[in-house]
Amino acid sequence: MIEKLTFLGQPNCYRVSNGTIDLIVSTDVGPRILHCGFCGADNMLGEYPDLSTPTALGDWKPWGGHRLWVAPEEMPQSYAPDNSPIRFDILGEHGIRLMQPTDQASFEKQITVKLTQGGTQVSILHRLTNRNRSVVRIAPWAITILRGGGVTLIPQEPFRSHDDCLVPARSVVLWYFTDLTDPRITLGRKFLRLRTDGERGHPQKIGVANRQGWCAYHHEATGTLLLKTFSYDEEAIYPDFGANVETYTAGDYMEVETLGPLQDLQPGASTEHTERWHLFRDVKIGTTDDGIEAAIVPLLRATAS
Repeated sequence: MIEKLTFLGQPNCYRVSNGTIDLIVSTDVGPRILHCGFCGADNMLGEYPDLSTPTALGDWKPWGGHRLWVAPEEMPQSYAPDNSPIRFDILGEHGIRLMQPTDQASFEKQITVKLTQGGTQVSILHRLTNRNRSVVRIAPWAITILRGGGVTLIPQEPFRSHDDCLVPARSVVLWYFTDLTDPRITLGRKFLRLRTDGERGHPQKIGVANRQGWCAYHHEATGTLLLKTFSYDEEAIYPDFGANVETYTAGDYMEVETLGPLQDLQPGASTEHTERWHLFRDVKIGTTDDGIEAAIVPLLRATAS
């Protein structure tokens, strides 16, 4: 089912529902997915309609929810405003394509959203097209703002003993402002975690080369878990010292991000990156790596079946 409605003060939004979960997308700005949740339940995505970042290209607004950016991050190119109406195509009863005209950084962005007939799986195809006059080296960057009060979960690589393997498993990427002593960051044997904290407004961010093909965000109060799955290309080069998964927080604000490989795009050429979302309710992860593993492994098996 697809129906038009007003959401976050935007009159030209569309709800895409399969009777189990609802998505709300905007055609007034974006492309943006502004809402994701179980039917009749709260929004799992963060809502920030009043935030704004001034740039040389104009005011960029996060709005909230899910967006498509261009990696590596640069100012002002990555922050090209997307505050104007976009084109869209309705795709049957459970899909919609959102198409932004070429922005001021000379990129054209598309997000295609499709729900399964039943269940809670969402397929999100991100497509970037180079409208510059020259070749650019970029990657598609899928960024989801989640509601505060939760924790991002990133799997570690499976344990192998020193006797079995001497080569490194993967890169963990830090920014100049990353502080590994910050209590919001937990470096566990099986998981890396980053949680929100409304009392700590300074930002933290970590990135990894994630060969496991998933990451998740767990909202503590509701027990709702958003699981993202994606592919990893062993032969590809990813942005930010090889990171294909990144997570950022400041106060109650949280982003969970996945990235596609870097590509040298000719003028007019495009690159794509797909995420699949899976929503679960009443998930209890506890406070230990073993508790998280016990909760997540059955969910991963369910998405693979």
